[in-house]
Amino acid sequence: MFLHTHPYEPFLFKEATKLIVGTLPPPRFTIGDLEKADVDFCYGSKNGQLWTILDIIFDLGLKYETTDFATQQRKDFLMQRKIGVCDIVASAQRVKIDASDLGMQNIKLRNVLGYLKECQNVHTLLFTGGNSKNGPEYFFRKHLKEHRLQLNVVSSAVPRVHEFQLSGSRTIQTVSLIAPSGAANRAIGSMDAYKALKNKNPKFNTVDFRVMQYRKFF
Repeated sequence: MFLHTHPYEPFLFKEATKLIVGTLPPPRFTIGDLEKADVDFCYGSKNGQLWTILDIIFDLGLKYETTDFATQQRKDFLMQRKIGVCDIVASAQRVKIDASDLGMQNIKLRNVLGYLKECQNVHTLLFTGGNSKNGPEYFFRKHLKEHRLQLNVVSSAVPRVHEFQLSGSRTIQTVSLIAPSGAANRAIGSMDAYKALKNKNPKFNTVDFRVMQYRKFF
């Protein structure tokens, strides 16, 4: 059994107004066996698309390499945009060593609500995935339930938007973005909205679709 632990502490600072919330980076990040185009930071996998999407939206000119420079580029962007990162899974066990969310067992969650109480300016959580089993929204719902809280629907259209009350008067919104992973491409391909755009422009692809969605919330 492989113990898959999160290699990075939450990237938090007092000015942050939004938090990106995912699960775990691929197991190779846990053991420090990064590949050439990986970046040693949150969402740094060469196979992930989050930084590609943000690079397109904000024209960041990011480097995709295992260097301190590439890591600092991403930290600088997050600081400038007041965006933190607080993935919800601290650790999980795996029989098969891969990055599948469904393959996680004996999962230990981070106390995201505790971090939110420390970061008083955060008003939005950006989930990198929805409410499917072992996705970030799924785990966050479990986390809220332990504290007798729940998500209330703001919009049921994709991406789904919810909100919850923290400490009485503080309302925090959540947005369940389409996951920035190749595994989510099939789901995108089945969406009517994507099919319509693809019919109009055959060159339109799943990254383009995510860019359209993410732009509104970042």
